[in-house]
Amino acid sequence: MTSKKMAPSAAPSLILFDGEGRARKSAAHALRVQLPDGRSLTVDLSQAADGVVSLLAEHSDPRQRAGLLARPDSHDALAVAVTATPQLTTTGTPATPPELTLDVQYGDGIRGRRGLPPRARLQTWLRSALFADAQLTVRFVGEDEGRALNRGFRGKDYATNVLTFAYAEHEDDPVTADIVLCCPVVEREAREQRKPLEAHYAHLLVHGALHAQGYEHEDDAEAEEMEAIETETLLALGFADPYRDDRGPRLGH
Repeated sequence: MTSKKMAPSAAPSLILFDGEGRARKSAAHALRVQLPDGRSLTVDLSQAADGVVSLLAEHSDPRQRAGLLARPDSHDALAVAVTATPQLTTTGTPATPPELTLDVQYGDGIRGRRGLPPRARLQTWLRSALFADAQLTVRFVGEDEGRALNRGFRGKDYATNVLTFAYAEHEDDPVTADIVLCCPVVEREAREQRKPLEAHYAHLLVHGALHAQGYEHEDDAEAEEMEAIETETLLALGFADPYRDDRGPRLGH
């Protein structure tokens, strides 16, 4: 039996669609999607003849580490997000940690409550989510104070897991914020979502630190970006993906 050598494959086809859905076809070996903030995603088609497509995430700022987060979008599709976090050491903290001035406060009857993370752990978690120096106050409260704050500032008459009050008005202003965690709500959610209480506190602190720096989740695109950064940060800290089963309400709602 003789074998027949296959002829070299032609370059794969790249089909681009404009905003009105019109398609333009071109032969290509790679495609780079450049995002406005310096992140980019390169689709390498050089091994397409073998059915392999490689994805490369990059960041033009050497202080930022680009990453990829892929999540099932439907039964046959994946959504890919390009994340950006500070360069990390093996401990999960930025290679050049931002300066953090931290004040820790406790509401009535909260100090000494079981499961509260110690100050050193709070500092590690917060620094892992900071892109710039920050002055933060973390306050642990009970359900009454949490409900009063949520009602007074957001018009919602219930206690929520985390509230962030960010005080920077302009992009160049120092990162200054109060992050309020309602302990009974955090503890209840951790039980319902079957996750360690420490992991849930870490997630909420990272979430609050991102809000302090201007991140929001008012629409799907913002939420996906914020959740991608949270996931990568939590993984670097040694915790599981907090959204792996999409359990529980979105944070801060």
